[in-house]
Amino acid sequence: MEVAALVALTVLLGALVIIVALAVGRRKEEIREEQEQAAEFTAEGSVTKAPASKKPKPEKQRSRKDKAAQHTFSHQLLASSLKSHSGNVTCLDFSSNGKYLASCADDRTVRIWSTKDFLDREHKCLRANVELDHATLVRFSPDSRAFITWLANGDSIRIFKMSKKEDSTMSFKAAAEDFPQKHKAPILNIGIAETGKFIMSASTDTNILIWDLKGEVLASINTNQMTNSYAAISPCGRFVASCGFTPDVKVWEVCFGKGGEFKEVARAFDLKGHSAGVHAFAFSNDSHRMVTVSKDGTWKLWNTDVEYKKQQDPYLLKTVPCASSDGSRAALSPDGRVVAVSNGCNVAMYSAASGELEEEMHGVHSEEITDLRFDINGRFLVCSGDKAIRVFHNAPGYRAAIKDMQNMLKKAQNEAMKQRLQQQIAEAQSALDTVLAGPVD
Repeated sequence: MEVAALVALTVLLGALVIIVALAVGRRKEEIREEQEQAAEFTAEGSVTKAPASKKPKPEKQRSRKDKAAQHTFSHQLLASSLKSHSGNVTCLDFSSNGKYLASCADDRTVRIWSTKDFLDREHKCLRANVELDHATLVRFSPDSRAFITWLANGDSIRIFKMSKKEDSTMSFKAAAEDFPQKHKAPILNIGIAETGKFIMSASTDTNILIWDLKGEVLASINTNQMTNSYAAISPCGRFVASCGFTPDVKVWEVCFGKGGEFKEVARAFDLKGHSAGVHAFAFSNDSHRMVTVSKDGTWKLWNTDVEYKKQQDPYLLKTVPCASSDGSRAALSPDGRVVAVSNGCNVAMYSAASGELEEEMHGVHSEEITDLRFDINGRFLVCSGDKAIRVFHNAPGYRAAIKDMQNMLKKAQNEAMKQRLQQQIAEAQSALDTVLAGPVD
C-alpha cells in the first residue's frame, strides 16, 4: 500500500511539473510575440494594438479614419477652438483683468489661456497639474494671481497661487492644505467674491456654504428649494443666488462690517415668474440685470437694480420662448445686450432688447455643454462640452451696440457727439464685417 501510494504521488508530482513547464513555455512564447508586436508598432509609429501579421499600410489608413471620426464643428462666428486638454472640459472662467481664460478637465490639469491669442492659429496655454485628483470647477481670484478648484475625489476646495519665475514663465503652487470636507452632496459651483472677502460653494441638496479665504465656514444657507440646480456669486461680490426645483431664484446679500468682519447673510430678493423649476441664471457685469432659463421653456430678463431693503422687487423686462433641458446654462453679456442659452450640444444667442433669436449653433460639442460664458469685454462667447473649448464672436453684441448708437445719433444735438458716434458706429460695423467674413478653418 505504501509503495502504491508513493508511486501515485510520484506520478502526480511529475504531471504537475509537466503542466507548469508547458505553461511557462506558452507564456514565454506569448511574451516573445508581444515583444515582436511592440517592435512592429514602434517602427510604424502607431499605438493601436493589432495582430503582428498586419501590414503598415492598413494601420496608417485606420489612423486617418480615427482622426476623421473626431468631432468637427464649423460656423461663421467660430473664432477658434482651444484643444490642449486630453480629457473632457468641465468648467471655464475669465480673469477679472480680461487677460486669461482658465479651464479644467478630467485629465488632471487646469489650463490658463491668453485671451489675446484667441484669433491666432496657435493657442498656447500654461498647465497646472492637480496632484492625485482632478478639478471639476475652477475660479480666478479677483487679483488674477490665484485660482481655486473643486477636487472631484477630495470633495474639497484647493487654492493655487500663480507667480512668475525669473525666466518670466509662470509657476503654480497649491496651498499647503485643502479646505475641510463639509458638503454631503455633489457640488454644483464655487466662486470667489470680487471683493475678495469670501468664497462660496453650493451642492445639489439645498446647501450653500460661505467661507473665508482660509477655509473657515462663515455661514451656511439652506435654500429650501428641495434641490439646487445652480448657484453663483454676483459680479459685484455682494450677492449669492441660487435656483432649483422651485420656480423662483433666491438672492442673498453677504454682509460685512466697516472693519471687514463678517456680519450675516441676509435675504435680499427673489425672482418670481417662472411656472417650473429654473435650470440656471446669469448676471450682467454690473449686477443690474439677470437672465434666468427654466423648465417652462422660457428665458426671462430682469432688472435687479432695485432698493430691496425698501421692499422694492426686481422688474421683469422680457419673457422669451426657448429650448432648454436639465443642464442648460445661461449667459448674459457684460453690457446686458445679449442672452445666450445652451440646450444639450446646442447654443442659441438672443437680443436682450427685442428677444429675437439672432444666432443658433447646432452640434457645437459631441457631448452636453458643461459651461457657457462671455468674456469681460463682451467680444467672445465661450463654451465647453468635450475636450475642446469653442470661442465664438459675439456678433449679436456688435449689432446691438450699432443699433443703440444709431438711436443715440438721431437724438444727438452736439456736433462733436455726432462725430464721435459716427466714428464708433463705423468701427463697430467694420469689426462686425470682419467677423462675418467667414468661418475659421
